[in-house]
Amino acid sequence: MLTKDLLRVSRAGGGYHPQFAGREHRPLAARVLGTYQGHVGEPRSDLDAALKELEADADHFKLVRGFAKLLDREAVFETEAAVPPERARRAAFEEAEAVGVVSEAERAEALQRAGQRLAADPEAVADSLYADLDERQVLAEFDARWSPDELLAQYNLSLAQTALFDATELRVRTADPKALVSAVKRLRLMYEIRKSGGGADGGGDKKSLSDREVVVTGPDALFRSTRRYGTRFARLLRTVAKADSWTLSATIDDYGTERTLSLSDADPIRVPGTEPVADVTFDSGVEADFAARFESLDLDWELTREPEPLETGARVMIPDFAFDYQHGDFRAFFEVMGFWTPEYVEKKLSQLETVEDVELLVAVDESLGVGEDIEARDHRAIPYSGTIRIKDVRDALRRYEEELVAENAADLPDEIVPEADAITLEALAEERGVSEDAIEAKSFPDHERVGRILVRPSVLADLADEIEDGMAFSTVEDALAERGIGDASALLSELGFAVEWEGLSGGTVRKRN
Repeated sequence: MLTKDLLRVSRAGGGYHPQFAGREHRPLAARVLGTYQGHVGEPRSDLDAALKELEADADHFKLVRGFAKLLDREAVFETEAAVPPERARRAAFEEAEAVGVVSEAERAEALQRAGQRLAADPEAVADSLYADLDERQVLAEFDARWSPDELLAQYNLSLAQTALFDATELRVRTADPKALVSAVKRLRLMYEIRKSGGGADGGGDKKSLSDREVVVTGPDALFRSTRRYGTRFARLLRTVAKADSWTLSATIDDYGTERTLSLSDADPIRVPGTEPVADVTFDSGVEADFAARFESLDLDWELTREPEPLETGARVMIPDFAFDYQHGDFRAFFEVMGFWTPEYVEKKLSQLETVEDVELLVAVDESLGVGEDIEARDHRAIPYSGTIRIKDVRDALRRYEEELVAENAADLPDEIVPEADAITLEALAEERGVSEDAIEAKSFPDHERVGRILVRPSVLADLADEIEDGMAFSTVEDALAERGIGDASALLSELGFAVEWEGLSGGTVRKRN
């Protein structure tokens, strides 16, 4: 899919017609591909400048930008710098403050001093200062999935998908209705099947669906016109376009004006053999809010949107989320039950009745009053009102986590001897493929524990001799970093030092009395 600012449509005659790329645009697609291939190893600013030149030769600048938008997903941009930019900036700014930079000579002196601190040439420090800006990043790799012809096909499909962002209803006839209905369910949309005479079937005989029209809407369409399901309509187009013959008519909310978009297999819409990057969408604000808050936490669980279907008798159910434990092969599913119609509630309960051999948590709107019914089906109900409380979900996951941590800890030896002279508990846990909790109670005979870091006694002794009262904190930080120690405060405290801060300019290490 493209972004809406790259949409090219014609509204001639009151319609809504995507302006597809044709065979005449193949040379332009090849030039854009070649531009990316020819700029491997060069900064993004040079690539952007070359693309800007191509825009002048194109029928429309949005064509070039559309091709580039798709190819950007295949490109790997990296920061290339002799010194990590953040470290270079910190050293340079501290030295600039000490020197009091006003003239070019004073700037050169500050860079010279920063270079001495960082064991780098002043020119390397200067070049590294802003190497992480987007325009300075280098195109490290570019391995396009598409030839020029395939890029045209992907562009046209993406353009049609973007045109559906503001759709409120789709009406589809297809030679492969079974695949269409399956995709509609997978995308959690609503549908009905209308006979040629205008009537409706509640489900319909799938063998004769090709002679009927499948009308697709989002659940909110029961109550009001809405555009919030447009991205899922766009994803549905991939399934529609795979059929040998099909027609699609969509009602578009074009900034308050209702228009009709008509597409068919006669249009240049083809599905390339590789899947494009799909945007994550949500059924409701409750789900989106929950996902944003959960993913902002540093937990040992990875949240997956719309995982694999679960068998529920003759049907399938796609939970809203899955929680994957990062330190073991374990998955718990999570369903958000917030739709308030009795029919929908009954359908959900009947699905839950037949879900077996999986761990399923269900967040249920308190107004539904079906928490006990969910518990009776051997699933954990988490009531909510308005928003889902992260603590309630965290508590439910902790029940599993305690068992998993105990299993992981049992598989570890009582004594652990890391190879590194200094290593954090987090890094050691990651190295062993377990959580930090699983190694908390273990002993480390060759290391001393300083805060959340394990350090060999010999390294502590060397640092005790090396660190002196009155040293600059930045110098001490660099010495610790060379030994793989990032938490300076805990180690300084262990050695009997404290930091005396001097505003924003830095600090001085002082021996505690």
